Amino acid sequence: QPGMAAFVRVFTLSAALAGSTHTCARGGRLAVAAISRVHMALGPAEVTVVMNGLPGAMGVEVAEACLRRGMKLAAVGLTGPSRVGESVQVTGADGTPQMVRLVPGPSSVEPVVGSECEVVGAELAALKSQSGGRLVCIDYTHPSAVNVNAAWYARHGLDFVMGTTGGDRMLLEQTISSTPGLYACVAPNMAKQIVALQAGLERMAKDFPGAFEGYELKVTESHQATKADTSGTAKAVSRSLSRLADDESSWTDERIVRVRVESEQLCGAPVNGYGRLNPVPASALNGHAYHTYSLVAPDGSVEFQWRHNVNGRRVYAEGTADAALFVAEAAKEGAGKRLFNMVDILEGGGMR
Repeated sequence: QPGMAAFVRVFTLSAALAGSTHTCARGGRLAVAAISRVHMALGPAEVTVVMNGLPGAMGVEVAEACLRRGMKLAAVGLTGPSRVGESVQVTGADGTPQMVRLVPGPSSVEPVVGSECEVVGAELAALKSQSGGRLVCIDYTHPSAVNVNAAWYARHGLDFVMGTTGGDRMLLEQTISSTPGLYACVAPNMAKQIVALQAGLERMAKDFPGAFEGYELKVTESHQATKADTSGTAKAVSRSLSRLADDESSWTDERIVRVRVESEQLCGAPVNGYGRLNPVPASALNGHAYHTYSLVAPDGSVEFQWRHNVNGRRVYAEGTADAALFVAEAAKEGAGKRLFNMVDILEGGGMR
């Protein structure tokens, strides 16, 4: 009956957030599954997102995805030091333009008293309080800004989604865990299909470690020339594959071949050998993510490959919007778990 179904949903959510000891079949993620009812319990129109990373292409794409979902966009966002005094236009689902004022982000983990970003942080904290906690920052800035931005979010009590890769990831997690009441989603990849592949390989490595013992792992990734660091997804997937090859102790991220030269991307680098990428269309040179992973037998007679190639940024933007809603719901409910990744959200059914 509809009424009984609603009662069961509410009871399950309350029990999970109260610390119920019951587990579900997939790794005891009842609390995560319960929080995923964001689309029923929390309307997108109740959530305000602060887009940090404009006027970057990914920032614009994510801001527009959030507006398409019906979320509100804050009129201010953090940016790099070269964008002082600028504003950027973001287009809503109905074609209505919205202006976002850009404020240079923090320059260190310690606050600079009286700086514009500290003033803005205090204003956003007040806005979050007024909105009942339904405000989430989204970060697509630069690897060098990951940890200073995280310290800024923590200082002002601003929940966030960290889509920027790089930085000191251990320090990032410590910043979140040591800040009471702070909620965040941190993930190197926001595309649900790639997240599912990543999770599957992680479980495969856990269940069958060394199944490819003796095989050599070769990884190649290609992104637009403006991406400053090695793909976080390539790093994460490589760790799982190295366990399958019983090579985890000697595997390093430096072995990942990073392609940023457009002429090489167009022809599918490297030209010779295993791990060759698919050629990137000229139309996608400014926004793509191509990955090829190969496990090659010692004598070269057998090769296993995994590939995921993405043109454009929309699939990541939509996943990021899911993450923002999920974090807002977790914060609203005061969930015991405060640090999430995209696997949590995928397993909880929180991705459309």
